[in-house]
Amino acid sequence: MDRSRILTLATMGLLAGGFAAQAGPCTNQIGQLEGQIARLPASQPASGAGEATAPQSIGAQLHRQPTPRSVRNAERVANADGDAALDRARQADDAGNATLCDEALREAKRLYGID
Repeated sequence: MDRSRILTLATMGLLAGGFAAQAGPCTNQIGQLEGQIARLPASQPASGAGEATAPQSIGAQLHRQPTPRSVRNAERVANADGDAALDRARQADDAGNATLCDEALREAKRLYGID
């Protein structure tokens, strides 16, 4: 190999190492979770697997049937909560806080029904 090729490869290696060093403590886990969320089917069966979830409402405890509107509203709220947890994970990752990032990722997985 000639010197210019060796220099080019060494420079590329250093740059790649520098970019990897800038990644936060849970950047890979965030990427994996985002991929899992993106692969979730648009509509799930009533089991709720893969959908964002929220606490059971008082109306549900009183054996009232949900309306399509209330179901859409609950899904929207649960998805917003899951997205907020994912945003907290990204912020903690940017700050280099692995503990907060892991907690936010666990919360996002719970809300999206991902193991």
